Amino acid sequence: MDLVAASRAFVAVARHGSFTVGAAALRIPQSVASRRVSALEAHLGGDLLDRSARAVTLTQFGAGLLPAAQRLIRLADELEHDAERARRRPFRLTVPAICPPPALARLVAAARAHGLHLEPVPAGREERADGAALLAVPPDVGVWVVPLGLAARDEPVTHVERLRPSRADSGRPDRRIWIQPEDDVPHVRDRVTRAGAAAGLRPAQLVVAGSLVEAAAEALSGPDLLLCSAAQAGAHGLAWSPAADLDVARGYDVASGPPARLHLLRTLLYVPVGECLGVVA
Repeated sequence: MDLVAASRAFVAVARHGSFTVGAAALRIPQSVASRRVSALEAHLGGDLLDRSARAVTLTQFGAGLLPAAQRLIRLADELEHDAERARRRPFRLTVPAICPPPALARLVAAARAHGLHLEPVPAGREERADGAALLAVPPDVGVWVVPLGLAARDEPVTHVERLRPSRADSGRPDRRIWIQPEDDVPHVRDRVTRAGAAAGLRPAQLVVAGSLVEAAAEALSGPDLLLCSAAQAGAHGLAWSPAADLDVARGYDVASGPPARLHLLRTLLYVPVGECLGVVA
């Protein structure tokens, strides 16, 4: 028996003095209201209403229990209200500052379709260390993996070794690879450093930028290259290619939040989160 529904029927019928009117107030059939009150009487062990007269009245037993039934209904209503408010409370999730706003908007819309009111907060890599966040992790343990390549203003570079200085380049500045702050992590930076050394690049040809804007500007204004995802290259109007001798990728996972919400992000929201990060399907 649904104790709350039965109590609602009992209180409504007692208030209106009629099963018909009480049922109409609850928007349920009269027969349903009658069954619920009868079930409540059987559960409590006594008649709550006197049905012998033309108007339904409270019995002595029913009059004694009416205040408790009213309190139960108020508590049930408060519980449902609090539950709805809790469901609508925004879930703050710090995300990489490189996530494009249109993709974040689509993620928020997709999350609402699954009952999650997501509030993404773009932040730098170090600022995402506390609270629920999309964290940078090595790609072999990442839920989302974003391949990186080299982007240039003109033709893409398919091999790092093509940037090796030669005698023919004497007098011209060395072409540099700009690493954005999001990729200033060991599993990316160290791989790029090793690949550059193996290709014969000078140490000064690998530069960690202060911001993505700075790094992209260098690639747009000269011969330098930007280490980035294909999505970032497209957004900045740069030609992009994975480098055959540069196997690097970003890895991401979501951490430090309610397990059910983290699971939702990793499963049903996997694609829209990946779109924010630049995952290529």
